[in-house]
Amino acid sequence: MGSISSAILVCRLFGYPDPRTEGSNNPGATNVLRIGGKPAAALTLLGDVLKGVIPVVLARYLDMGPFVAAMVGAFAFLGHLYPVFFHFQGGKGVATAFGLLFALHWPSGLVAGSTWLLVFALNRISSIASLSAFVVAPACIFAWLPQAFWPMLALSLVMIARHRSNLQKILRGEELGFRKKD
Repeated sequence: MGSISSAILVCRLFGYPDPRTEGSNNPGATNVLRIGGKPAAALTLLGDVLKGVIPVVLARYLDMGPFVAAMVGAFAFLGHLYPVFFHFQGGKGVATAFGLLFALHWPSGLVAGSTWLLVFALNRISSIASLSAFVVAPACIFAWLPQAFWPMLALSLVMIARHRSNLQKILRGEELGFRKKD
């Protein structure tokens, strides 16, 4: 399920260029927003979030416990990062990670989501907001659902590594942000 690239499918559906070769070259909702606008980005975001929600909800429904549910979600996340159907060129996993976090433990998802919103409101840079949220997420899981801590920590570390090019751009002052409309 994680290997289904919402960004690539939505861009094909709307007739937009492949997000792996346009904008930031990242097949994720933020890049689709840049390439195609809000409707395409919203569909991409929904598809990517559901990739995290559905497997975790199924694992919880089958009473597999928080650790297994977190692992199932982490594998969906990895499938998003390295999709077999698209030559292992996936996104950065932020929306999928948020989906699995909300499905795993909604209060942790709420804290991480609020962190994302606050940081984005302050600097208008999605990557900084995403990294901030997933520094906070493992701490929340550790406090409230410790059985799922190790998978969430691993997921967060992989996400940080996946954002290394963004971190380099941030350090050089070249990271793309979104301007406020006047």
